[in-house]
Amino acid sequence: MQPALALTVPLLLLLLVLPGQPQSLEEEFTPSSVNCGQSQPEYKLVKSVPGSEDEDGLCHCIVHLSNNLIPLKQLEQLQSIAQELMDKYNQGLSRVSTGAVGQGQQLYRHILSWMQHEDEPSLLRLELEGARKLVDQLMAKGEVCEAENLLSQLQSQVANASLTLKLLADSDQRSLCAFRQKVDVLEGRLSECERTKRQEDSGPPLPPGSCAHRGLQKVSRPFVVQLNWRGSSHKAGVWGDSGPNPDSSLYWVAPLSSDDRYFDSYRMYKSYDDLVLMKNYKEWTMGYGDGSGNTVYENFMYFNYYGTHDIAKVNLSSNTLVLQRPLPSATHNNRFSYAGVSWKDIDFAGDEKGLWVLYVTEESKGNLVVSRLYTSNLEVEKTWHTSQFKPALSGAFMACGVLYAIRPLSTRQEEIFYAFDTTTGREHHLSILLDKMLETLHGINYSPLDHKLYVYNDGYLVYYDLSFQTLKHRPARKVSWLSTEPNPVIPNKTSRP
Repeated sequence: MQPALALTVPLLLLLLVLPGQPQSLEEEFTPSSVNCGQSQPEYKLVKSVPGSEDEDGLCHCIVHLSNNLIPLKQLEQLQSIAQELMDKYNQGLSRVSTGAVGQGQQLYRHILSWMQHEDEPSLLRLELEGARKLVDQLMAKGEVCEAENLLSQLQSQVANASLTLKLLADSDQRSLCAFRQKVDVLEGRLSECERTKRQEDSGPPLPPGSCAHRGLQKVSRPFVVQLNWRGSSHKAGVWGDSGPNPDSSLYWVAPLSSDDRYFDSYRMYKSYDDLVLMKNYKEWTMGYGDGSGNTVYENFMYFNYYGTHDIAKVNLSSNTLVLQRPLPSATHNNRFSYAGVSWKDIDFAGDEKGLWVLYVTEESKGNLVVSRLYTSNLEVEKTWHTSQFKPALSGAFMACGVLYAIRPLSTRQEEIFYAFDTTTGREHHLSILLDKMLETLHGINYSPLDHKLYVYNDGYLVYYDLSFQTLKHRPARKVSWLSTEPNPVIPNKTSRP
C-alpha cells in the first residue's frame, strides 16, 4: 500500500465538511425516549436522553453539553471511525487492480500538492475536488467491482463521520457567536471605564498660578500662530506672555539675528489679537544678548549677556538694563548648549514658584544644573544638580517647581521624558509626546498664567496646552460626637497651714 493512501479517509472527511461542497447526508428519525405524544426527530449520532411531558403536553428533556468547543468523546468517536475506515480500506486494497492503484498514485500526487498549498484555501479546494473525482473514477471502473460493496460501506462510514464533524462545526459556530457577544460587552465596559477615567483625570481647568495637581499629564497638538515679525531667515528666537502677573496682559516676541546668536531687538503686544494682527506693538532695540534662553517674569526680561556668563535684567516698561551680574561657575560661549540649538548655555524659566536659570558648570561635567534666583538682585537662592547631560537634550522648562526635560525623537516629534522635583529632590522618567511642525525647538517658555507652553519653532510662533493630573481628594471622615455629660472634677483636698 502506498503510504499516502492512508491520508485518503481524512481527506474525504474534509471534502464532506468544507463549505460549498455537495453532501449527500440523510437525517434518520427514531423515536425519542421521552414519553411524549409525538416522537421527536433525532440524529442517529446523538445519544437519547430521558425526558418528561408537562400538563400542556410539551416535552422537556435535559441535555448536558460540554464546556469545550469540541467535546472529547466526539473526537474519540471520530478517531475510531477513521481507524475502522482505514482497516476496511486496507482489506479492499488487495482486490483493486493495477489500474486502480495507478489512480491511487494520482490521488497521492494530489495530496502532496494539497500539502504544499495548505495556506491557500482556494488552491486547497481545487485539489480536494480533484481527489474526489479520482475516487469517483475508482468506483466507476469495472475492475473494482469486487470491492464495490466495500467502497459503498466506506462511503456510508464517511457520511456518518461527516455528520459528526458537521455537528461539531455547528457547536463551534454557536460558541463563537456567544464568545463574540461577551467580548463586545467587555469592550463596551472598557470604553466606558476609559472615558470615565479620562474625565476624572482631566478634571476642571486649573486656575492661574495653581499647583493643585500631581504633575504633567499630556500635551496638546501644536497651535501655529504665525511667522515671526522679522521673517523666515530668523529661525532662532523666543516668545511668550507676561508670566505670572495676570494684571499686565502682554505678549512679547524676540527673534535672534539671522546667524541664530544675537538677541538685539524685541516686540511687545498688548493682547493676543494685537499679536496675530501685528498692531499696537512696541519695538525695542538694545545691547546684545546670547542665545534664545530669554524669559519674562513680572514685567522684566531676563537673558544671558553677550559673550559672558553674566545674567541681565531689563525693565520692559522703559527698556532699560537695571541689573547685570555673573552667574557663578556657569559655562558660556556655546560650551554646553542644547542639541541642535546653539548659544543657549544659560536658559531662564519662570513658573508658579519663582524665577529659575538652567545651565551647566565644569564641575557638573555637562549635566544640567537648576538654580532658583532672587529677582531683586539675581543672586542664587538654591541649586539642584540633575543626572541629565544637557547637550543630549533639545530643551527644558519649569512648571510648579518641577524641571521637565525634552529630547528629540524625530524631525516631527519630541518626548518629555524626564522630571526633577525641586521640592522633594527626586527625579523620575515619563513619556509624553510632543508633536512639532518643524525640526528645531529654539525658545521654550512655560506660562503659569494660562498653563501653556510657548515655543519658537524654526521661525514660527507655536503654543501647546498642558494638562496636569488632578489631585484626588479623599472624603473626610464623619466624626460622631457623643452627647454624654463629662465626669465631675473633684479637686484635691489640701491641708491648710
